[in-house]
Amino acid sequence: MSLHLIKLCVGAEDVEDLEEWIERRLAERRRAGQPVEHFHTTRMMPKRADELTSGGSLYWVIKGQVQCRQRLLEVRPFTDAEGIGRCHLVLEPKVVRTQWQPKRAFQGWRYLKVNEAPADLPDDADIRSMPGELRSELAELGLL
Repeated sequence: MSLHLIKLCVGAEDVEDLEEWIERRLAERRRAGQPVEHFHTTRMMPKRADELTSGGSLYWVIKGQVQCRQRLLEVRPFTDAEGIGRCHLVLEPKVVRTQWQPKRAFQGWRYLKVNEAPADLPDDADIRSMPGELRSELAELGLL
């Protein structure tokens, strides 16, 4: 059975900002001759990694709303230069927009059950063309 993670997307103003950041990181890795993959580094190693990589995603909370997700491909533990255990959450670079779902701030990541995850937006959803500020206001009113 699949399982997801949810995490705050610190520093991103909107989904487009996250997508641009991912593209910059991939281009940097390409120029440096490193494997072209996208990952997020975290301190805590998920104990349920097998469930996460069998169809799970990392859902991003941006400005108090779950707004998008990226499919989890691998959970890769490593030890950093200071001897601290960490892990890379290897993600599919494609960002999938989801229905907005309010979420209060929290530290680190949390598991997210499949039945609690917001649904993906259809590719032709009119909401995609709305300005971010309007989407945010509608979500706060419970209309998205």
